[in-house]
Amino acid sequence: MKLAASLAVAVARLISFLPPAVISMVLRLVCCGTLPAEAAEVSKWRNAVNVVSKRCAGKGCLQRSVAVMLLGGMARRTPVWCTGFQTTPFLAHAWVEVAGVPVDEPEQVSGYHRAVVVGPRRRGEPR
Repeated sequence: MKLAASLAVAVARLISFLPPAVISMVLRLVCCGTLPAEAAEVSKWRNAVNVVSKRCAGKGCLQRSVAVMLLGGMARRTPVWCTGFQTTPFLAHAWVEVAGVPVDEPEQVSGYHRAVVVGPRRRGEPR
């Protein structure tokens, strides 16, 4: 798992420099044909990513969430990737969730306004 997490973190770092529309497109491709992930496996992937990257373990929410999605893609089971914000005070964040519940995130994230949502879908399903 450590090698896969390291690879996912490295690729996620590159992806995180792309424009939001391109990141969404890449993650839609990662999710295509996958099954929904379970919270326990998503938590395991998130922990693996945090172990191999200080940035992801800290304030690197975009890189961390993309890396978790990549690990899910490798397992053909993906969570839902979200970006969102709160207005007072303004904060933006990226996270993954299962069944509408953010995985291993502070409770306040549940109240964020979702701006972009990407999750598993079957091939040929509308986006």
